[in-house]
Parts: sequence; structure tokens; C-alpha cells
Amino acid sequence: MKVAILGGGPSGAFAAERLASAGVKTILLDEKLAWEKPCGGGLTWKAYSQYPFLTCDSTPHKIVRETVLAAPNSVSVSLKLDNPLLIYSRFDLNNLLLKRAEKAGAQVEKTRVIGADRTAAGWKLKTKNGDIEADRCIVATGARNPLRQLGTELTASDAMSALGYYVPSNRERIDIQFLPGLEGYIWVFPRCGHLSVGICGKGTTAQVLRQRLERYMDEQSIPRKDATFYCHLLPALDTPAWKRNRVAGDGWLATGDAAGLVDPITGEGLYYAMRSADLAAQSILSDPADELGTAYRKSIRKDFVGDLEFGSRLAHRVFHGKFLFGAVTSRMVQFTRLSPRFRDVMQDLFEGSQPYLGLKRRLFKNLNWSLLEIVCNLGFGRIIPRREPAA
Repeated sequence: MKVAILGGGPSGAFAAERLASAGVKTILLDEKLAWEKPCGGGLTWKAYSQYPFLTCDSTPHKIVRETVLAAPNSVSVSLKLDNPLLIYSRFDLNNLLLKRAEKAGAQVEKTRVIGADRTAAGWKLKTKNGDIEADRCIVATGARNPLRQLGTELTASDAMSALGYYVPSNRERIDIQFLPGLEGYIWVFPRCGHLSVGICGKGTTAQVLRQRLERYMDEQSIPRKDATFYCHLLPALDTPAWKRNRVAGDGWLATGDAAGLVDPITGEGLYYAMRSADLAAQSILSDPADELGTAYRKSIRKDFVGDLEFGSRLAHRVFHGKFLFGAVTSRMVQFTRLSPRFRDVMQDLFEGSQPYLGLKRRLFKNLNWSLLEIVCNLGFGRIIPRREPAA
């Protein structure tokens, strides 16, 4: 059996490693191979606990243990992370995964796939370097998939824009800023040698997003001089789209962004890129060709798609909803500052250990205690004066 992987990003590279390690003849095709993204490179505990090699490699990365959250009409709060985030340059992370694929025995070819035709024997792939035949295909071409008949079918309502600057600077924390009326947020991610300062948003234009980002950078005195600008498209499937999402077909499976597998609230996609690649490889290794798509759909739904679909129902409420006469995002920041129980919930959301499906139950279970903690903190803050700093 020969498997062709179309796309050399993290999802395609990881699928290639998994298949080649199992002795499957594997060829990976991509015209860029490793490349940068404004929002790429952040790995949560959920990712590196499942794939520990991500913490052991010598590839440069930042270990970040603090996130500062800010929202309109609320005081910002510092959230200490028991399980830190690992932040790679997306280029470096991609290179790491491609090298692992080659070491496992995968053939990596830098070329553009311009067509894919189903044949009686398998697939005939047209590339700039000639035709290639394969028995099965994994489509890992990202959100801007040129092969329209394969992978998810993104509409305008199922995508968000992500853009940003690479700023020559350094800091040790992540900053997250929620904005009024935006289904998305601004981020400042520290990387090795620079900051990734960006914004993602749904339902608005890239031009408006850039204006809001640059206004924030000016307010925070983050310079744009000598900074490099990037722009990218991210899947952000609406709830109805999850039911019709095209992740598999006759002889092919789609993974990562090409399958729309991105968190609709946070925009995080690296874990789902790698996890879907792993599950796609497992499906190819264990299931007959006529059951390949069915097995893969079942495995990703059981593993994480059900949770992402539920998250798509929450997204609009999180960014546009009201709670206790204020914006949900503002209340999130305030509750994180005033309630240790709510802070634990936010910490678990950041590390990926709290699924959306169990979030409502956990919040309601702790609501009375959280409100009591908030009332006590507000009350004691007014009764007991702050200690003056020592002279």
C-alpha cells in the first residue's frame, strides 16, 4: 500500500511519520514545506501530554507560565499556569515534524499538487514534477485547500481571519485582550527572538481587524517599525456546518485545517491537526478500504469533534453574550480575578483539560461558591485597606 499525503504542515508531517513508522510506503507532497503563520506555534498541555516528544526536542521554544487576560470595563488579571504553554516558531515546529517524518522513512517532495483524480486502482496525482500514483490520500492542505472536491467546504460564515505582526522584542507572558463586538481576540505571544502580536475575528473584514490591532499596539507602545506583517485564514465552523462537514470520502481522509478541525472559540488548531493526523493514520492501518471513511469519522467524533461542535454553540454567547448586566468576556476576566474556583476553570480551559461539553455542569456546580468568593473579595477589599508598600 502507498499513501500520498497532500500538504506538509504539522498535520501532514505527523501523519507521514505515523504511517512510515508502521512500514507504510508514504510520500508527502507540498510546495512550501515549513512556513510561518501569525497564530501558529502554541502547544497546550493537552498536546504535549499526549505527544511527549514535543517537550523533549532541542528545537527552540518558549515555556510560558503566565497569561494576562483583559476585557472592556474590567481590571486585567494574571493567570498563573500550572501546566505551561509551549510556544514554538511555527516554522521551527513544522521543520521538527518534517524531519521526524523523513527519519521514519517517509519520502518528502517539494512540489505543488495541481490535481487529484480517482482511478480504479487508487489515485493519480498531478504535480508540477509529474504524475504520482497512490492507493490512498490524506488531505492536509490547510484552510486554503486548492483541491475543492476533497476536504471541508468552507463558506464565509465558517471561517475567521487571523493576522498579525512579528515584532522584534521579548517578554515572558502571554497577553489576551477581548474587544467589544468582536468574535475573537487580540494576542501577544512570546517566541524565541520576537513577539507574535495578532488578532483573529469572525464576521468582520481583515482591514477592520488590522485597524483594531494597530490601535491596540499603539496604546500598548508595541512598535510596528521593523515588524513583519502576516495574514491567514482559519476555519471556524458554525454549528450547522459540523453536521455536513466533509472529512472523508472514497479513498481519502482530511485532517487539520483542511477538515475544519479548529476550536471555534480559541482558534487553536495544532492539537487537532496532530490528533486528527494520528487518528487518520490509525484508520488507514486498521480498516479495510471500503470502511475507511466511516471508521475515521467515528474516531474523530468520539475523540474531539463532538466537543468542538458544542463549542461552536458557545462561541457567539462567549463573545457577544451578557451575564449579570455585563459582557461575558468582561465577567470572565472579573471572575478569574475574584474567584479561585473560577480561576481553576480558566486554567483548565487554557491547558485543554476542560472540555466544552462538561463546562456548563462544572460552572453551575461551582456557581454559588464562586459568587460567594467574589462577594467576599469585593467586601473585604472595601473594608480592609491595602497594605502600603514599605518605605
